[in-house]
Amino acid sequence: MDTTDQTIVLEGTNSIRAATTRRRITIMAIVVAIGFAVVMGRLVQLGSTKTETVIEGRTISEIEASRPPILDRNGLPMAVDVRVPSLYAEPRRIIDVEEAVVAVRSVLPELDEAWLRDRLTGDQGFVWVKRELTPAIRERIMRLGIPGLDFLTESRRFYPGGTDAAHILGTVNIDSEGIAGIERGIDDGGVAALQAVGLARNQILEPIELTIDMRVQHAMRTELVDAIERYKSIAAGGVMLNARTGEVLAMVSLPDFNPNVPSTALEEGRFNRITAGNFELGSVVKTVSFAAALDSGAVTLDDTFDARFPVRFGRFAINDFRGEGRILTVPEIFRYSSNVGTIQMMQQLGKDNYHGFFSRIGFDQSIVTELPERTPPRVATSFSEVAAATASFGHGFSVSPLHMARALAAFVNGGNLISPTFYPRDEETALAGSTRVISEATSAQMRQLLRFNAVVGSGSRMNRLALGYRVGGKTGTAEKVIDGRYGTGKNLNVFVTAFPMEDPQYVMLILLDEASPETPQSGNTAGWNAGEVSGRIISKVGPMLGIVPEDSRSFDDRIIAGLQ
Repeated sequence: MDTTDQTIVLEGTNSIRAATTRRRITIMAIVVAIGFAVVMGRLVQLGSTKTETVIEGRTISEIEASRPPILDRNGLPMAVDVRVPSLYAEPRRIIDVEEAVVAVRSVLPELDEAWLRDRLTGDQGFVWVKRELTPAIRERIMRLGIPGLDFLTESRRFYPGGTDAAHILGTVNIDSEGIAGIERGIDDGGVAALQAVGLARNQILEPIELTIDMRVQHAMRTELVDAIERYKSIAAGGVMLNARTGEVLAMVSLPDFNPNVPSTALEEGRFNRITAGNFELGSVVKTVSFAAALDSGAVTLDDTFDARFPVRFGRFAINDFRGEGRILTVPEIFRYSSNVGTIQMMQQLGKDNYHGFFSRIGFDQSIVTELPERTPPRVATSFSEVAAATASFGHGFSVSPLHMARALAAFVNGGNLISPTFYPRDEETALAGSTRVISEATSAQMRQLLRFNAVVGSGSRMNRLALGYRVGGKTGTAEKVIDGRYGTGKNLNVFVTAFPMEDPQYVMLILLDEASPETPQSGNTAGWNAGEVSGRIISKVGPMLGIVPEDSRSFDDRIIAGLQ
Protein backbone atom coordinates (compact mmCIF):
# COMPACT_ATOMS: atom_id res chain seq x y z
CA MET A 1 0.00 0.00 0.00
CA ASP A 2 1.46 3.32 -1.05
CA THR A 3 1.61 6.50 0.99
CA THR A 4 -1.47 7.97 -0.60
CA ASP A 5 -3.64 4.98 0.30
CA GLN A 6 -2.38 4.97 3.88
CA THR A 7 -3.31 8.61 4.21
CA ILE A 8 -6.86 7.98 2.97
CA VAL A 9 -7.40 5.08 5.42
CA LEU A 10 -6.05 7.10 8.29
CA GLU A 11 -8.32 10.00 7.49
CA GLY A 12 -11.35 7.70 7.33
CA THR A 13 -10.54 6.18 10.69
CA ASN A 14 -10.15 9.57 12.27
CA SER A 15 -13.46 10.67 10.76
CA ILE A 16 -15.27 7.66 12.24
CA ARG A 17 -13.68 8.26 15.62
CA ALA A 18 -14.73 11.91 15.57
CA ALA A 19 -18.33 11.04 14.68
CA THR A 20 -18.47 8.47 17.46
CA THR A 21 -17.10 10.99 19.93
CA ARG A 22 -19.65 13.57 18.87
CA ARG A 23 -22.49 11.06 19.33
CA ARG A 24 -21.22 10.14 22.79
CA ILE A 25 -20.97 13.80 23.76
CA THR A 26 -24.50 14.42 22.46
CA ILE A 27 -25.88 11.44 24.39
CA MET A 28 -24.11 12.54 27.57
CA ALA A 29 -25.41 16.07 27.13
CA ILE A 30 -28.95 14.75 26.72
CA VAL A 31 -28.60 12.52 29.81
CA VAL A 32 -27.17 15.40 31.85
CA ALA A 33 -29.95 17.72 30.63
CA ILE A 34 -32.60 15.17 31.56
CA GLY A 35 -30.98 14.73 34.95
CA PHE A 36 -30.91 18.48 35.53
CA ALA A 37 -34.55 18.72 34.41
CA VAL A 38 -35.59 15.99 36.86
CA VAL A 39 -33.67 17.60 39.70
CA MET A 40 -35.03 21.07 38.89
CA GLY A 41 -38.55 19.70 38.61
CA ARG A 42 -38.25 18.02 41.98
CA LEU A 43 -36.86 21.22 43.51
CA VAL A 44 -39.75 23.19 42.07
CA GLN A 45 -42.20 20.58 43.41
CA LEU A 46 -40.64 20.68 46.85
CA GLY A 47 -40.59 24.44 46.78
CA SER A 48 -44.28 24.67 45.87
CA THR A 49 -45.41 21.95 48.33
CA LYS A 50 -46.36 23.32 51.71
CA THR A 51 -45.81 20.87 54.56
CA GLU A 52 -48.69 21.53 56.90
CA THR A 53 -47.98 21.95 60.58
CA VAL A 54 -49.22 19.10 62.75
CA ILE A 55 -50.06 19.68 66.41
CA GLU A 56 -50.39 16.49 68.41
CA GLY A 57 -51.57 14.44 65.47
CA ARG A 58 -53.92 16.99 63.89
CA THR A 59 -53.19 19.29 60.97
CA ILE A 60 -53.90 23.01 60.97
CA SER A 61 -56.73 22.40 58.47
CA GLU A 62 -58.42 20.00 60.86
CA ILE A 63 -57.92 22.28 63.84
CA GLU A 64 -59.29 25.35 62.09
CA ALA A 65 -62.16 23.52 60.38
CA SER A 66 -65.74 24.64 60.92
CA ARG A 67 -68.92 22.72 61.69
CA PRO A 68 -72.23 23.61 60.05
CA PRO A 69 -74.77 25.61 62.06
CA ILE A 70 -77.77 23.61 63.28
CA LEU A 71 -81.17 25.31 63.12
CA ASP A 72 -84.63 24.37 64.34
CA ARG A 73 -87.59 24.21 61.96
CA ASN A 74 -88.17 27.97 62.36
CA GLY A 75 -84.56 28.95 61.69
CA LEU A 76 -83.63 29.41 65.35
CA PRO A 77 -79.93 28.57 65.97
CA MET A 78 -79.45 25.44 68.05
CA ALA A 79 -75.69 25.03 67.55
CA VAL A 80 -73.16 27.49 66.11
CA ASP A 81 -69.39 27.87 65.87
CA VAL A 82 -67.56 30.56 67.83
CA ARG A 83 -63.99 31.34 66.79
CA VAL A 84 -61.61 31.23 69.76
CA PRO A 85 -57.79 31.48 70.17
CA SER A 86 -55.81 28.47 71.40
CA LEU A 87 -52.25 28.64 72.70
CA TYR A 88 -49.57 26.27 71.43
CA ALA A 89 -45.79 26.05 71.82
CA GLU A 90 -42.75 25.07 69.73
CA PRO A 91 -40.38 23.77 72.45
CA ARG A 92 -37.35 23.85 70.12
CA ARG A 93 -37.68 27.63 69.80
CA ILE A 94 -38.05 28.37 73.51
CA ILE A 95 -34.77 29.84 74.80
CA ASP A 96 -35.36 29.89 78.57
CA VAL A 97 -37.91 27.30 79.70
CA GLU A 98 -38.02 28.50 83.32
CA GLU A 99 -38.67 32.08 82.26
CA ALA A 100 -41.42 30.88 79.91
CA VAL A 101 -43.07 28.79 82.65
CA VAL A 102 -43.15 31.70 85.10
CA ALA A 103 -44.42 34.12 82.47
CA VAL A 104 -47.20 31.85 81.15
CA ARG A 105 -48.40 31.00 84.67
CA SER A 106 -48.63 34.71 85.47
CA VAL A 107 -51.48 34.81 82.93
CA LEU A 108 -52.73 31.23 83.31
CA PRO A 109 -52.13 30.34 86.96
CA GLU A 110 -54.41 27.28 86.74
CA LEU A 111 -51.73 25.44 84.71
CA ASP A 112 -49.68 23.01 86.78
CA GLU A 113 -46.06 24.17 86.95
CA ALA A 114 -44.47 20.74 86.50
CA TRP A 115 -46.85 19.85 83.68
CA LEU A 116 -46.13 23.12 81.86
CA ARG A 117 -42.36 22.73 82.27
CA ASP A 118 -42.59 19.26 80.77
CA ARG A 119 -44.63 20.59 77.83
CA LEU A 120 -42.12 23.33 77.06
CA THR A 121 -39.05 21.10 77.36
CA GLY A 122 -37.52 18.98 74.64
CA ASP A 123 -37.37 18.98 70.87
CA GLN A 124 -41.03 18.39 70.08
CA GLY A 125 -42.47 20.21 67.11
CA PHE A 126 -45.76 21.67 68.32
CA VAL A 127 -47.73 21.04 71.52
CA TRP A 128 -50.90 22.51 72.97
CA VAL A 129 -50.59 24.64 76.09
CA LYS A 130 -54.19 25.83 76.62
CA ARG A 131 -57.10 25.71 74.21
CA GLU A 132 -60.25 27.78 73.82
CA LEU A 133 -59.07 30.99 75.47
CA THR A 134 -60.52 34.50 75.33
CA PRO A 135 -59.17 37.32 73.13
CA ALA A 136 -58.12 39.18 76.28
CA ILE A 137 -55.97 36.23 77.44
CA ARG A 138 -54.46 35.99 73.97
CA GLU A 139 -53.45 39.64 74.10
CA ARG A 140 -51.79 39.23 77.50
CA ILE A 141 -49.83 36.16 76.35
CA MET A 142 -48.66 37.93 73.20
CA ARG A 143 -47.38 40.86 75.27
CA LEU A 144 -45.03 38.47 77.07
CA GLY A 145 -42.98 38.28 73.89
CA ILE A 146 -41.80 34.72 74.45
CA PRO A 147 -40.36 33.05 71.33
CA GLY A 148 -41.93 29.67 70.61
CA LEU A 149 -45.44 30.59 71.82
CA ASP A 150 -48.19 31.30 69.33
CA PHE A 151 -51.93 31.01 68.75
CA LEU A 152 -54.28 29.28 66.35
CA THR A 153 -57.87 30.31 65.87
CA GLU A 154 -60.13 27.27 66.11
CA SER A 155 -63.86 26.70 66.35
CA ARG A 156 -65.63 26.16 69.62
CA ARG A 157 -69.15 24.78 69.49
CA PHE A 158 -71.77 26.85 71.28
CA TYR A 159 -75.34 25.77 72.08
CA PRO A 160 -77.54 28.84 72.72
CA GLY A 161 -80.31 26.75 74.29
CA GLY A 162 -78.00 25.13 76.82
CA THR A 163 -79.64 22.00 78.17
CA ASP A 164 -82.95 22.42 76.28
CA ALA A 165 -82.12 20.01 73.44
CA ALA A 166 -79.14 18.19 74.91
CA HIS A 167 -80.08 14.64 73.95
CA ILE A 168 -81.05 15.68 70.43
CA LEU A 169 -77.96 17.71 69.62
CA GLY A 170 -75.45 15.68 71.60
CA THR A 171 -72.11 17.48 71.85
CA VAL A 172 -68.56 17.64 70.49
CA ASN A 173 -65.16 17.06 72.06
CA ILE A 174 -62.39 19.64 72.28
CA ASP A 175 -61.29 18.72 68.75
CA SER A 176 -64.77 19.66 67.50
CA GLU A 177 -65.62 16.06 66.67
CA GLY A 178 -69.20 14.93 67.25
CA ILE A 179 -69.41 12.41 70.09
CA ALA A 180 -73.19 12.07 70.55
CA GLY A 181 -76.57 12.98 69.12
CA ILE A 182 -77.05 14.85 65.86
CA GLU A 183 -73.49 16.17 66.13
CA ARG A 184 -72.12 12.67 65.80
CA GLY A 185 -74.65 11.87 63.10
CA ILE A 186 -73.41 14.89 61.12
CA ASP A 187 -69.84 13.59 61.26
CA ASP A 188 -70.97 10.13 60.22
CA GLY A 189 -72.61 11.85 57.26
CA GLY A 190 -69.33 13.31 55.98
CA VAL A 191 -68.50 16.56 57.76
CA ALA A 192 -65.53 14.94 59.49
CA ALA A 193 -64.13 13.98 56.10
CA LEU A 194 -64.49 17.56 54.87
CA GLN A 195 -62.64 18.79 57.93
CA ALA A 196 -59.84 16.29 57.46
CA VAL A 197 -59.00 17.59 53.98
CA GLY A 198 -59.43 21.21 54.94
CA LEU A 199 -62.57 21.86 52.89
CA ALA A 200 -64.43 23.16 55.93
CA ARG A 201 -61.64 25.61 56.80
CA ASN A 202 -62.34 29.33 56.83
CA GLN A 203 -65.76 28.93 55.30
CA ILE A 204 -69.35 28.72 56.44
CA LEU A 205 -70.95 25.36 55.72
CA GLU A 206 -74.61 25.12 54.76
CA PRO A 207 -76.85 25.13 57.86
CA ILE A 208 -78.51 21.88 58.88
CA GLU A 209 -82.21 22.29 59.56
CA LEU A 210 -83.89 19.96 62.03
CA THR A 211 -87.56 19.17 62.55
CA ILE A 212 -87.37 20.34 66.17
CA ASP A 213 -89.51 23.29 67.21
CA MET A 214 -87.52 24.91 70.02
CA ARG A 215 -90.67 26.55 71.41
CA VAL A 216 -92.28 23.13 71.86
CA GLN A 217 -88.99 21.65 73.02
CA HIS A 218 -88.58 24.29 75.73
CA ALA A 219 -92.19 23.93 76.89
CA MET A 220 -91.88 20.15 77.15
CA ARG A 221 -88.61 20.29 79.06
CA THR A 222 -89.93 22.97 81.43
CA GLU A 223 -92.94 20.84 82.33
CA LEU A 224 -90.85 17.69 82.78
CA VAL A 225 -88.40 19.49 85.06
CA ASP A 226 -91.40 20.66 87.08
CA ALA A 227 -92.79 17.10 87.10
CA ILE A 228 -89.60 15.65 88.59
CA GLU A 229 -89.89 18.12 91.43
CA ARG A 230 -93.67 17.88 91.77
CA TYR A 231 -93.87 14.07 91.76
CA LYS A 232 -90.40 13.34 93.16
CA SER A 233 -89.52 11.25 90.10
CA ILE A 234 -86.01 9.97 89.52
CA ALA A 235 -86.24 10.54 85.76
CA ALA A 236 -88.61 11.71 83.05
CA GLY A 237 -88.90 11.82 79.28
CA GLY A 238 -91.12 12.88 76.44
CA VAL A 239 -91.36 12.91 72.66
CA MET A 240 -93.76 14.56 70.22
CA LEU A 241 -94.11 13.45 66.60
CA ASN A 242 -95.95 14.79 63.61
CA ALA A 243 -98.31 11.86 63.07
CA ARG A 244 -98.38 12.31 59.30
CA THR A 245 -94.69 12.88 58.52
CA GLY A 246 -92.85 11.20 61.38
CA GLU A 247 -90.99 14.43 62.10
CA VAL A 248 -89.80 14.79 65.70
CA LEU A 249 -90.96 18.16 67.05
CA ALA A 250 -89.61 17.72 70.56
CA MET A 251 -87.73 15.11 72.56
CA VAL A 252 -86.58 15.40 76.18
CA SER A 253 -84.85 12.95 78.50
CA LEU A 254 -84.11 13.90 82.10
CA PRO A 255 -81.66 14.03 83.68
CA ASP A 256 -79.87 15.69 80.79
CA PHE A 257 -76.58 17.56 80.46
CA ASN A 258 -75.14 20.85 79.25
CA PRO A 259 -73.65 20.35 75.77
CA ASN A 260 -71.53 23.47 76.33
CA VAL A 261 -69.77 21.44 79.06
CA PRO A 262 -69.29 18.02 77.39
CA SER A 263 -68.04 16.35 80.58
CA THR A 264 -71.54 16.66 82.10
CA ALA A 265 -72.75 14.06 79.59
CA LEU A 266 -70.69 11.46 81.47
CA GLU A 267 -72.58 11.90 84.74
CA GLU A 268 -74.76 9.01 85.90
CA GLY A 269 -78.14 8.58 84.25
CA ARG A 270 -77.47 10.96 81.35
CA PHE A 271 -78.65 8.63 78.59
CA ASN A 272 -81.39 9.19 76.05
CA ARG A 273 -84.39 7.34 77.49
CA ILE A 274 -86.52 7.96 74.41
CA THR A 275 -84.32 6.29 71.79
CA ALA A 276 -81.81 4.25 73.82
CA GLY A 277 -83.95 3.18 76.77
CA ASN A 278 -85.99 -0.02 76.84
CA PHE A 279 -88.96 -0.19 79.18
CA GLU A 280 -91.98 -2.31 80.01
CA LEU A 281 -94.49 0.42 79.16
CA GLY A 282 -97.60 -0.98 80.80
CA SER A 283 -101.15 -0.37 79.67
CA VAL A 284 -100.36 2.10 76.89
CA VAL A 285 -99.55 -1.13 75.01
CA LYS A 286 -103.28 -1.94 75.17
CA THR A 287 -103.58 0.40 72.18
CA VAL A 288 -101.48 -2.18 70.31
CA SER A 289 -103.68 -5.05 71.52
CA PHE A 290 -106.89 -3.26 70.54
CA ALA A 291 -105.54 -2.25 67.12
CA ALA A 292 -104.42 -5.82 66.42
CA ALA A 293 -107.65 -7.45 67.57
CA LEU A 294 -109.99 -4.97 65.85
CA ASP A 295 -108.04 -4.94 62.58
CA SER A 296 -108.03 -8.73 62.38
CA GLY A 297 -111.82 -8.90 62.64
CA ALA A 298 -111.54 -11.33 65.54
CA VAL A 299 -113.05 -8.66 67.81
CA THR A 300 -115.52 -5.85 67.15
CA LEU A 301 -116.52 -2.80 69.18
CA ASP A 302 -119.87 -4.48 69.86
CA ASP A 303 -118.36 -7.53 71.55
CA THR A 304 -118.43 -8.14 75.31
CA PHE A 305 -116.06 -10.06 77.59
CA ASP A 306 -116.46 -11.40 81.09
CA ALA A 307 -114.16 -9.47 83.43
CA ARG A 308 -115.64 -10.80 86.68
CA PHE A 309 -112.89 -13.34 87.31
CA PRO A 310 -109.11 -13.41 86.90
CA VAL A 311 -107.49 -15.16 83.95
CA ARG A 312 -105.63 -18.23 85.22
CA PHE A 313 -102.52 -19.96 83.88
CA GLY A 314 -101.87 -22.94 86.13
CA ARG A 315 -101.26 -21.59 89.63
CA PHE A 316 -100.90 -18.02 88.36
CA ALA A 317 -103.81 -15.59 88.08
CA ILE A 318 -103.96 -12.20 86.35
CA ASN A 319 -106.57 -9.76 87.60
CA ASP A 320 -107.57 -6.13 87.11
CA PHE A 321 -106.35 -3.20 89.15
CA ARG A 322 -109.56 -1.97 90.79
CA GLY A 323 -111.63 -3.96 88.32
CA GLU A 324 -115.33 -3.45 87.60
CA GLY A 325 -116.14 -7.10 88.36
CA ARG A 326 -118.67 -7.45 85.55
CA ILE A 327 -119.09 -8.16 81.86
CA LEU A 328 -117.53 -5.30 79.87
CA THR A 329 -117.98 -4.05 76.33
CA VAL A 330 -114.84 -3.53 74.24
CA PRO A 331 -114.96 0.29 74.73
CA GLU A 332 -115.37 -0.27 78.47
CA ILE A 333 -112.35 -2.56 78.53
CA PHE A 334 -110.37 0.33 77.06
CA ARG A 335 -111.94 2.91 79.39
CA TYR A 336 -111.28 0.90 82.55
CA SER A 337 -107.97 -0.49 81.24
CA SER A 338 -109.05 -4.02 82.05
CA ASN A 339 -106.22 -6.57 81.93
CA VAL A 340 -108.72 -9.43 82.04
CA GLY A 341 -110.74 -8.10 79.12
CA THR A 342 -107.64 -7.27 77.06
CA ILE A 343 -106.22 -10.77 77.53
CA GLN A 344 -109.47 -12.31 76.30
CA MET A 345 -109.45 -10.04 73.24
CA MET A 346 -105.88 -11.09 72.49
CA GLN A 347 -106.85 -14.74 72.90
CA GLN A 348 -109.57 -14.26 70.31
CA LEU A 349 -106.83 -13.04 67.96
CA GLY A 350 -104.37 -15.81 68.88
CA LYS A 351 -100.90 -15.57 70.36
CA ASP A 352 -99.09 -16.16 67.06
CA ASN A 353 -101.11 -13.53 65.23
CA TYR A 354 -100.51 -11.16 68.12
CA HIS A 355 -96.76 -11.70 67.91
CA GLY A 356 -96.99 -11.20 64.17
CA PHE A 357 -98.60 -7.81 64.77
CA PHE A 358 -95.64 -6.87 67.00
CA SER A 359 -93.39 -7.59 64.05
CA ARG A 360 -95.67 -5.66 61.70
CA ILE A 361 -95.35 -2.48 63.78
CA GLY A 362 -91.59 -2.94 64.25
CA PHE A 363 -91.56 -3.78 67.95
CA ASP A 364 -88.93 -6.46 67.35
CA GLN A 365 -86.42 -4.21 65.55
CA SER A 366 -84.41 -1.13 66.45
CA ILE A 367 -85.66 2.21 65.13
CA VAL A 368 -82.94 3.79 63.02
CA THR A 369 -82.93 7.60 63.08
CA GLU A 370 -80.30 10.28 62.61
CA LEU A 371 -79.31 9.80 66.27
CA PRO A 372 -76.70 7.10 66.92
CA GLU A 373 -78.14 6.33 70.38
CA ARG A 374 -80.37 3.28 70.12
CA THR A 375 -80.88 -0.06 71.85
CA PRO A 376 -82.50 -3.17 70.33
CA PRO A 377 -85.90 -3.98 71.85
CA ARG A 378 -86.26 -7.07 74.00
CA VAL A 379 -89.10 -9.04 72.46
CA ALA A 380 -89.20 -12.85 72.36
CA THR A 381 -89.05 -14.55 68.97
CA SER A 382 -92.39 -16.18 69.79
CA PHE A 383 -95.05 -15.93 72.49
CA SER A 384 -96.29 -18.63 74.80
CA GLU A 385 -99.88 -18.28 76.04
CA VAL A 386 -98.66 -16.65 79.25
CA ALA A 387 -96.17 -14.36 77.49
CA ALA A 388 -98.85 -13.21 75.05
CA ALA A 389 -101.25 -12.55 77.93
CA THR A 390 -98.78 -10.37 79.86
CA ALA A 391 -97.61 -8.66 76.67
CA SER A 392 -101.20 -7.64 75.90
CA PHE A 393 -101.11 -5.21 78.83
CA GLY A 394 -97.48 -4.16 78.41
CA HIS A 395 -95.40 -6.50 80.56
CA GLY A 396 -92.82 -9.18 79.82
CA PHE A 397 -91.14 -7.34 76.95
CA SER A 398 -89.49 -3.95 76.55
CA VAL A 399 -89.24 -1.41 73.76
CA SER A 400 -88.16 2.21 73.55
CA PRO A 401 -90.69 5.01 74.08
CA LEU A 402 -90.05 5.98 70.46
CA HIS A 403 -91.38 2.58 69.36
CA MET A 404 -94.63 3.28 71.20
CA ALA A 405 -94.96 6.83 69.86
CA ARG A 406 -94.41 5.63 66.29
CA ALA A 407 -97.04 2.90 66.69
CA LEU A 408 -99.57 5.35 68.14
CA ALA A 409 -99.02 7.68 65.18
CA ALA A 410 -99.91 4.81 62.84
CA PHE A 411 -103.03 3.97 64.85
CA VAL A 412 -104.42 7.51 64.45
CA ASN A 413 -103.09 8.68 61.06
CA GLY A 414 -105.07 6.23 58.95
CA GLY A 415 -102.93 3.15 59.58
CA ASN A 416 -99.49 4.03 58.14
CA LEU A 417 -96.33 3.21 60.08
CA ILE A 418 -93.86 6.04 59.42
CA SER A 419 -90.23 6.07 60.50
CA PRO A 420 -89.40 8.98 62.82
CA THR A 421 -86.91 11.56 61.55
CA PHE A 422 -85.08 14.64 62.80
CA TYR A 423 -84.74 16.04 59.27
CA PRO A 424 -87.62 17.79 57.45
CA ARG A 425 -89.94 15.58 55.42
CA ASP A 426 -93.26 16.29 53.69
CA GLU A 427 -96.36 14.11 53.90
CA GLU A 428 -95.99 12.78 50.37
CA THR A 429 -92.46 11.54 51.02
CA ALA A 430 -93.47 10.09 54.38
CA LEU A 431 -96.41 8.22 52.89
CA ALA A 432 -94.27 6.82 50.07
CA GLY A 433 -91.89 5.29 52.62
CA SER A 434 -94.55 4.08 55.05
CA THR A 435 -96.02 0.64 55.73
CA ARG A 436 -99.73 0.08 56.21
CA VAL A 437 -100.28 -1.75 59.49
CA ILE A 438 -104.04 -1.29 60.06
CA SER A 439 -106.95 -0.21 57.90
CA GLU A 440 -108.47 3.27 57.73
CA ALA A 441 -111.57 1.88 59.44
CA THR A 442 -109.58 0.46 62.36
CA SER A 443 -107.69 3.75 62.68
CA ALA A 444 -111.00 5.59 62.95
CA GLN A 445 -112.07 3.21 65.71
CA MET A 446 -108.80 3.79 67.58
CA ARG A 447 -109.36 7.54 67.41
CA GLN A 448 -112.81 7.04 68.91
CA LEU A 449 -111.48 4.90 71.75
CA LEU A 450 -108.68 7.32 72.60
CA ARG A 451 -111.00 10.31 72.77
CA PHE A 452 -113.58 8.27 74.68
CA ASN A 453 -110.97 7.41 77.29
CA ALA A 454 -109.90 11.05 77.58
CA VAL A 455 -113.44 12.24 78.20
CA VAL A 456 -114.79 9.56 80.56
CA GLY A 457 -111.87 7.27 81.35
CA SER A 458 -108.36 7.35 82.80
CA GLY A 459 -107.38 10.34 80.67
CA SER A 460 -109.98 12.71 82.13
CA ARG A 461 -107.48 14.60 84.32
CA MET A 462 -105.37 15.29 81.25
CA ASN A 463 -108.45 16.33 79.32
CA ARG A 464 -109.43 18.96 81.87
CA LEU A 465 -105.98 20.57 81.61
CA ALA A 466 -105.99 20.49 77.80
CA LEU A 467 -109.62 21.56 77.47
CA GLY A 468 -110.58 22.56 73.95
CA TYR A 469 -107.75 20.78 72.11
CA ARG A 470 -109.73 17.53 71.53
CA VAL A 471 -107.03 15.22 72.84
CA GLY A 472 -107.23 11.44 72.98
CA GLY A 473 -105.09 9.46 75.38
CA LYS A 474 -104.23 6.27 77.22
CA THR A 475 -102.56 5.63 80.56
CA GLY A 476 -99.91 3.09 81.42
CA THR A 477 -98.75 2.28 84.95
CA ALA A 478 -96.11 -0.42 84.78
CA GLU A 479 -94.62 -2.16 87.80
CA LYS A 480 -90.86 -1.93 87.52
CA VAL A 481 -88.75 -5.07 87.68
CA ILE A 482 -86.20 -4.68 90.46
CA ASP A 483 -83.66 -7.51 90.89
CA GLY A 484 -85.80 -9.71 88.68
CA ARG A 485 -89.01 -9.16 90.67
CA TYR A 486 -92.24 -7.24 90.24
CA GLY A 487 -94.20 -5.94 93.20
CA THR A 488 -91.55 -3.62 94.62
CA GLY A 489 -93.96 -0.70 94.72
CA LYS A 490 -92.00 1.25 92.12
CA ASN A 491 -93.71 2.15 88.86
CA LEU A 492 -92.97 3.60 85.46
CA ASN A 493 -95.92 5.84 84.57
CA VAL A 494 -96.60 6.54 80.91
CA PHE A 495 -99.22 8.55 79.06
CA VAL A 496 -99.74 8.68 75.29
CA THR A 497 -101.81 11.31 73.52
CA ALA A 498 -102.92 12.32 70.05
CA PHE A 499 -104.53 15.62 69.01
CA PRO A 500 -106.73 17.08 67.65
CA MET A 501 -108.75 13.88 67.43
CA GLU A 502 -111.01 14.89 64.53
CA ASP A 503 -107.84 14.91 62.37
CA PRO A 504 -104.79 14.00 64.47
CA GLN A 505 -101.64 15.88 63.54
CA TYR A 506 -99.49 15.14 66.59
CA VAL A 507 -98.81 12.30 69.00
CA MET A 508 -96.93 12.55 72.28
CA LEU A 509 -95.57 10.17 74.88
CA ILE A 510 -94.68 11.25 78.43
CA LEU A 511 -93.04 9.00 81.02
CA LEU A 512 -92.21 9.51 84.69
CA ASP A 513 -89.96 7.09 86.51
CA GLU A 514 -90.97 6.29 90.12
CA ALA A 515 -93.43 9.15 90.51
CA SER A 516 -94.91 9.73 93.96
CA PRO A 517 -98.35 11.18 94.76
CA GLU A 518 -98.35 14.96 94.60
CA THR A 519 -100.48 15.19 97.76
CA PRO A 520 -101.76 12.67 100.31
CA GLN A 521 -105.10 12.77 98.49
CA SER A 522 -103.56 12.11 95.04
CA GLY A 523 -103.34 8.79 93.29
CA ASN A 524 -100.15 7.18 92.06
CA THR A 525 -101.24 5.89 88.66
CA ALA A 526 -100.30 7.54 85.37
CA GLY A 527 -103.47 9.59 85.01
CA TRP A 528 -102.53 11.53 88.15
CA ASN A 529 -99.04 12.49 87.00
CA ALA A 530 -97.92 11.65 83.46
CA GLY A 531 -101.46 12.44 82.28
CA GLU A 532 -101.51 15.83 84.00
CA VAL A 533 -98.07 16.67 82.60
CA SER A 534 -99.39 15.82 79.13
CA GLY A 535 -102.35 18.13 79.59
CA ARG A 536 -100.16 21.01 80.73
CA ILE A 537 -97.80 20.59 77.79
CA ILE A 538 -100.60 20.47 75.21
CA SER A 539 -102.28 23.56 76.64
CA LYS A 540 -98.98 25.42 76.17
CA VAL A 541 -97.92 24.16 72.76
CA GLY A 542 -101.36 23.95 71.09
CA PRO A 543 -101.34 27.66 70.14
CA MET A 544 -97.72 27.40 68.96
CA LEU A 545 -98.78 24.62 66.59
CA GLY A 546 -101.70 26.61 65.24
CA ILE A 547 -104.42 24.54 66.92
CA VAL A 548 -107.40 26.62 67.94
CA PRO A 549 -109.16 25.46 71.13
CA GLU A 550 -112.84 24.78 70.52
CA ASP A 551 -115.89 23.66 72.42
CA SER A 552 -115.79 19.90 71.75
CA ARG A 553 -118.99 18.86 73.49
CA SER A 554 -120.92 17.98 70.36
CA PHE A 555 -117.91 16.10 68.97
CA ASP A 556 -117.54 14.20 72.24
CA ASP A 557 -121.24 13.45 72.48
CA ARG A 558 -121.16 11.74 69.09
CA ILE A 559 -118.15 9.62 70.10
CA ILE A 560 -119.64 8.59 73.43
CA ALA A 561 -123.00 7.80 71.87
CA GLY A 562 -121.29 5.68 69.22
CA LEU A 563 -119.43 3.60 71.80
CA GLN A 564 -122.10 3.07 74.46
